[in-house]
Amino acid sequence: MSIVTDDIKSRAEIYHGDELCQLKSKELLKEIALPNGLLPLKDIEECGYDRESGYVWLKQKKSYTHKFEKIGKLVSYGAEVTAHVENGKIKKLFGVKTKELLLWVTLSDIYVDDPASGKITFKTPAGLYRSFPVSAFEIEEKSVDNRKNGNEANESVEVKEV
Repeated sequence: MSIVTDDIKSRAEIYHGDELCQLKSKELLKEIALPNGLLPLKDIEECGYDRESGYVWLKQKKSYTHKFEKIGKLVSYGAEVTAHVENGKIKKLFGVKTKELLLWVTLSDIYVDDPASGKITFKTPAGLYRSFPVSAFEIEEKSVDNRKNGNEANESVEVKEV
């Protein structure tokens, strides 16, 4: 069951298909001054953005767990991820958890208070938080462009050789 109401959908920009949703989610992150690799979702079926309320949603075929290599953290993204966004902030986040020691911890907010600090903060509903370098969540634009130029085969060959 979706938590996106018809009222929100009636006002939102809605996109379908993984390729277009990947592009739109990265554009949105850039627009709100957050790192473009913050939402590494797979097989996105639908994404939407209600600019009036700041409400955003992404639906993928199934939940996905991603490891942010630069900080060694596992993050789980549910089949549906929702949030309210504004410049430098993602609030009321739903559908995202991170692994801390042996526990999966729900995240509720992500923000960059001071861009000059180079730090991004992740907060739980209980008020606990951790900060990491913004660079750990950035994707080099060059690698995104390589995929557009049909170099997927080169990337998969490299993976098989490792």
